[in-house]
Amino acid sequence: MSARDNILRRLRQREDGPLQAPESDFSVMTGRGWSQEERLSRFERLITSVHGEVHHVSRDTWTTSLLDLLQAKSIERLALGKTHPVAREARRALAESDISLVDVDRPIEDWQREQFDNVDAGLTSTGGAIAETGSLWLWPTQDEPRLLSLAPPIHIAVLDADSIENTFYELVINRDWSAEMPTNALLISGPSKTADIEQTLAYGVHGPKELIVLVRN
Repeated sequence: MSARDNILRRLRQREDGPLQAPESDFSVMTGRGWSQEERLSRFERLITSVHGEVHHVSRDTWTTSLLDLLQAKSIERLALGKTHPVAREARRALAESDISLVDVDRPIEDWQREQFDNVDAGLTSTGGAIAETGSLWLWPTQDEPRLLSLAPPIHIAVLDADSIENTFYELVINRDWSAEMPTNALLISGPSKTADIEQTLAYGVHGPKELIVLVRN
């Protein structure tokens, strides 16, 4: 009998029965007990501490605030989706403005240079946010591809205040990710940043230099 067969035989003949996976204890990742107001306050404090920018807007008039923001930032070309409710509302509100709306539902080969060289900002929806880390989470789709939040120099994200979870664990459980795991979920905790060997931070080197969150209340 080989060593392998001997080990397997001993495992099969255990007197105390087959091996059982230990119970998982997720208590360290739960039990925060924050209210909606506390979640929002914590999220805002953490994301602004790393140069994120937060604007509180009304659900009914958020597109007016968006237009004011685009004009204040001198944004002339805005990339956005077409079918998501956030994109549809934005398109209706900006249809008569001087801002050019750039379609993103195209093969990357057809507009790769355009999105890196000629787009001023990208507008996306969000799935929600995480209070504990001050992070947004995005679920990219063909309508809102991953590069929409990564390539333009400014990323504008629309977040509903009541969609903020306490922790990442509670996000995964409450949104039932095990049943429909996204192929490419994004966690965003501020604008793009990197540091050299002396730990000097630089923003916008590998992605957007500005992250603007429109929190709809």
